Amino acid sequence: MSDWIVLGGPSSIEIAKNLAKAMKLELVQVDYKAFPDGEGKVRLNADVMNKNVIMVHGTHPPCDTHLVQALFIAHKLSQEGASVHACIPYLAYARQDSEFQAGEVVSLAAISHLFRTVGVKSLVTVDIHSSHGLGYFSIPSYSVSAIPLLAEFAKEKITLNSPLAVSPDFGGSTRVEAFARILGIEKVSLKKARSRTTGEIVMEESNVEVSGRDILLVDDMISTGTSIQRAAKYLEGFGAKRVFALCTHPLLVGRAMEIMEDAGVQEVIGTNTVPSPVSHIDVTPILADHYRTIWS
Repeated sequence: MSDWIVLGGPSSIEIAKNLAKAMKLELVQVDYKAFPDGEGKVRLNADVMNKNVIMVHGTHPPCDTHLVQALFIAHKLSQEGASVHACIPYLAYARQDSEFQAGEVVSLAAISHLFRTVGVKSLVTVDIHSSHGLGYFSIPSYSVSAIPLLAEFAKEKITLNSPLAVSPDFGGSTRVEAFARILGIEKVSLKKARSRTTGEIVMEESNVEVSGRDILLVDDMISTGTSIQRAAKYLEGFGAKRVFALCTHPLLVGRAMEIMEDAGVQEVIGTNTVPSPVSHIDVTPILADHYRTIWS
């Protein structure tokens, strides 16, 4: 593995450092400068000729800035003779993986084309929004799951009374099933109707027995907090005792934390795929395991 190194992009330097340490690989970084007009430039300051470079750089908000940085870095690495293996802890634009309404751009398909164009040879991300979106990539692409890390955190750090794992929507049923199986607890998926035009969310009736129980709401990402807010209020109406929200990607846009706290959520817990005040769980172990697997 002497020909492998880790490069830490400006958005994910903590994970890059942890991954390099876990894999006992050299860590290099890039210099980044932002200009007053919003443009930025990156400078590679390492010899990467004939190296396999794990480029660790998430595309969390500001998504466009971090995406352009990733493309610049990958392009330069390729120019310098490296094989680029993109490690994108949070992959932006993965939610738009279909043409939900006529005329919409399938953003993930465009992203896959851009990464391939700048020379990326493989890609790994964490809990992509929909696994079928990986089909847009013509390079080897993987999504590793942080659900076991979330479950272990809940088991070790939260004292629970008759816990119930809940997905805020039916689309997350596989996710919450895996989470509940690890903890050996019951699970349920709520049904959520979201208007494609207005974005309004309405909780539909679900047969759940939650009275007096602690609820673990499990989702891949928390953006505005609205889905968690609605689910918490809905479950409160059925007599839920305490509500905790756990997610892989704590985007926490705007007043997200305030909205969830006002809805009675006791604590929000996320991983460090997105830096935030609630990013308590390090995803390095699952990323390191992924690379060890493909090397073995």
